[in-house]
Amino acid sequence: MLFIVRFHDREEALPLRHEHMQAHLDWLAAHAAQVRIAGSLREDPVLPPVGALWIVEAPSREAVQALIATDPFSVAGLRARCEILHWSKAFPGQQAVI
Repeated sequence: MLFIVRFHDREEALPLRHEHMQAHLDWLAAHAAQVRIAGSLREDPVLPPVGALWIVEAPSREAVQALIATDPFSVAGLRARCEILHWSKAFPGQQAVI
């Protein structure tokens, strides 16, 4: 199943983002089979991130929650909250290249 995860960062947590960025990127690389697409969200390209968006392939919502719990950003307390939504892809046979 596919899930969309929308993260909301704590406002004061930008130093945590910088401190744990490399560990987070390494973690994403190690979990690329599950975290299919990931990236930060910004109100404007020149402003700091306010959160992130992932597309995750997992057997259940609980599996996504367990995965998120091991992300260095989550462990460090960067995230204020996240939304986990099941995603029904409109054209399941169509591949998307980003």
